[in-house]
Amino acid sequence: MFTKNSIIGIVGSGAMGSGIALVAATAEHQTLIYDTNSIALEKAKTNLNASLIKLVEKQKITQHKADSIVQLTTFTNQINDLSTCHLIIEAIIENSDVKQKVFQELESIVSNTCVLASNTSSLSITSIASACKNPERVIGIHFFNPATLMPLVEIIPGIATNPDITIACKIVIDSWKKVTVIAKDTPGFIVNRVARPFYSEALRIYDEQLADIPTIDWAMREIGGFKMGPFELMDLIGHDVNYVVTETVWTQFYYDPRFKPSLSQKRLLEAKFLGKKSGRGFYDYREGAINPEPNKDEALGKYIVNRVLCMLINEAADTHYLGIASVNDIDLAMTKGVNYPKGLLKWADEIGLPSILETLNVLYNDYQEDRYRACILLKNNVKQGKSFY
Repeated sequence: MFTKNSIIGIVGSGAMGSGIALVAATAEHQTLIYDTNSIALEKAKTNLNASLIKLVEKQKITQHKADSIVQLTTFTNQINDLSTCHLIIEAIIENSDVKQKVFQELESIVSNTCVLASNTSSLSITSIASACKNPERVIGIHFFNPATLMPLVEIIPGIATNPDITIACKIVIDSWKKVTVIAKDTPGFIVNRVARPFYSEALRIYDEQLADIPTIDWAMREIGGFKMGPFELMDLIGHDVNYVVTETVWTQFYYDPRFKPSLSQKRLLEAKFLGKKSGRGFYDYREGAINPEPNKDEALGKYIVNRVLCMLINEAADTHYLGIASVNDIDLAMTKGVNYPKGLLKWADEIGLPSILETLNVLYNDYQEDRYRACILLKNNVKQGKSFY
């Protein structure tokens, strides 16, 4: 369906849209970046040139390749310029109503064979597609930030999506040297669903005053092997993004307590302490600020890691049980999308499923909260002596 001659359109010239455009142009596609904001377009153009200069300086690409990318990339504030595109990827504000209007407008100008994709991280592809006369051509293609560096891309067909389009999108994104996984159209897809306990259980431990923020981050890094602690990562992502995704997943799952947001994080958002980008978040990034040191108590650290990890594994198991993704795709998604040290289900097999179930049962018995209910697949595997692999 797609070839090297296929024209790729990008709606939105922000960091994500520009990143996807650079990936497409690097793969030798003629690429159009559309935005209604001319100032944003100029900024994107400047940033693209600066990025290419750095890549050439670091000998990541040749000057010839950089020149080719520039020639292949067009910036426009005229939506009709996208009429010749074979694939359009939308990367704008996470608002379903806004996205639906954009897709309706795109459908009115493109050919009948043009595929319309959304880069949404948590909104329903089926809902976005419902605004179109031909929902069969609508799909989710979710890149991770920064799109140029992060290898993972989630491919999410909606209920109405033509299966041939799903296959074609996987093939073309694979050809862009990305790692693709296919996910069912459910809130958060794979990564933003499975990763919720990394943040929410760490926040719960903090809210209960079982450990402070530096201690939890230290435990997850040094004992758990994660590249960043949950609070460091939330500050890096920004609470205006991370909290909103958590709240979106929670509400879309009909307020399932497993995804319940934390008031501690909400208060930071309300105070506009968004993390690194604003100078304050869970940590203070202002000049001269001194943050507390962790309590490097090994027993406490192991308790923190075990609790968070078991919750992550339970969510991964449930994601497979509900047919959202395969065991392999879930593990691939978590290692390539958020740099987890191991695939969660492979990790579960290494630890032993009975041990994980015991931790979850203890938490459930102690708290008497549905948040800690063990996945039926995990229970059945323990009963039958099965592993995930």
